[in-house]
Amino acid sequence: MANITIRRGRPDDLARVHELIVELAIYERAPEEVTNTLADMHRDGFGSEPIFGFFVAETPEQGILGIALFYTAYSTWKGRMLYLEDLVVTEAARGTGIGKKLFDAVVAEARRTGAYRLKWQVLEWNEPAIGFYKRIGANLDPEWFNGNMTADQLQAYACDAAVVAAVEANTFRNE
Repeated sequence: MANITIRRGRPDDLARVHELIVELAIYERAPEEVTNTLADMHRDGFGSEPIFGFFVAETPEQGILGIALFYTAYSTWKGRMLYLEDLVVTEAARGTGIGKKLFDAVVAEARRTGAYRLKWQVLEWNEPAIGFYKRIGANLDPEWFNGNMTADQLQAYACDAAVVAAVEANTFRNE
């Protein structure tokens, strides 16, 4: 595919980015899981305290065909790392090299920011993605389980009231 441009994402890209996120969720058999909104993404990516960045792959004729969304994370063992949350190429453009270019952009960003590690996840049944990661020499670690809590679970979880108060007051004391 000719005339592919890779660039940093801008606020006016968010509607298309959200469409690609929904497309990915459909591919991963979980479209109902997408609850993120354009307003959330604008606040979280371009507000006063941005927490994610992204690259887009586009052509003049077709617009944005893929995204790579990432954020800075921290490893207690390694230090700064970049986490690749999603790499999405629209179905019609898969197999054209766009995914590799987006991945390269994230690697370049990790290097630019001094990250010691780049991490991401891939579903065990996503053979095309697994094949891609194997071809580039990435480690796919079968030993780790992924833990998470949903919004409902976060709300239902019984926190120590003193700890919650300390977090809210930004004061931590063990009495």
